Amino acid sequence: MSSSDPDFLDQARAAIASVGLPDGSSLGQSTRVSGLSLNGGRISVSLQIAPGEHEAFMPVRDAVEAKLRALEGVTSVFVVLTADSPTPSPKTPPKLSVAPAKPKPLAGVRHVVAVASGKGGVGKSTTTVNLALAFRAQGWKVGVLDADIYGPSLPTLLGLTGKPAKGQGRSLLPMQAYGLKAMSMGVLVDPETAMVWRGPMIMSAITQMISDVDWGALDLLLVDMPPGTGDAQLALAQGTDLAGAIIVSTPQDLALVDARRGITMFNKVDVPTLGIIENMSQFICPDCGSSHAIFGQGGAQAEAARIGVPFLGALPLSMELRSASDAGRPILARDPDGPLGRLYQDMARTVMGALESKAGPKATVQN
Repeated sequence: MSSSDPDFLDQARAAIASVGLPDGSSLGQSTRVSGLSLNGGRISVSLQIAPGEHEAFMPVRDAVEAKLRALEGVTSVFVVLTADSPTPSPKTPPKLSVAPAKPKPLAGVRHVVAVASGKGGVGKSTTTVNLALAFRAQGWKVGVLDADIYGPSLPTLLGLTGKPAKGQGRSLLPMQAYGLKAMSMGVLVDPETAMVWRGPMIMSAITQMISDVDWGALDLLLVDMPPGTGDAQLALAQGTDLAGAIIVSTPQDLALVDARRGITMFNKVDVPTLGIIENMSQFICPDCGSSHAIFGQGGAQAEAARIGVPFLGALPLSMELRSASDAGRPILARDPDGPLGRLYQDMARTVMGALESKAGPKATVQN
């Protein structure tokens, strides 16, 4: 089935329309439904809510999920609540009772750290995954959240297949790879689905991947951020107690200009920059072993010195790193004691030192 199947579209719309709202009316009588997307057996849809309605509409979201999952041929459903406007329908929003306090999201996570870049294509996701494994090698219990809604890379980099299992209630259990806990939009929707979402939908999706995933006890959750300084970054800063941000940039001025914007954005929300990584600092020729600074060299290190933040190190671009990433077996899993493995572990130790002063009790690593 697909979005071009009119019969199935009608079935999906009818299933959604039959769900009741807190004021006694039905979704079919409202203007709250948008973004219905079908791909194969996978369905995604967003429900517009007003600020303050989130708690009251969680049962509505669950009911929509149940109705859609009951349709023949459906393999997965993703329903997102998005507070796109204060009045999503012409009806007067129902008066809501005060809901009991919910557990704090990521209550079992000691440190949440964003890995960010101003510009795409600088190797941020590859850096995130290998850093996560470097922290793991130092004895920390680590999770990775792929918050790049438009271009999720984690399934490829970690070789993730299948779908996450259900936890208690509405929660999902993170997937496992190389001793890491991992979650990505790429394991929730079809790999070829185009994620045409507006800002509020992005913020809501990221918030739900934080609060609706049972991350358990972790020493560190690394969040692979999408490029830029927009809604995803704001959602993470508002929804978690970020311990800091790691900025990834290539050496040339074009990338550094955008990296500066990322640092400025995190400063505005009182999130410290834990360090800058210069990626693709040089290309290692696989034939002769010589080095070529094809993007220039030292730009990120100079920028770190200029703004007074730690420089975590420079990572070369090599065929080995590229092939390991494409194969879903990160270089730190393939060769942890090799030159690149040692570089990543040195960076992890530096960041660990910066975080330890804020640390609570260390999580117990479970193999």
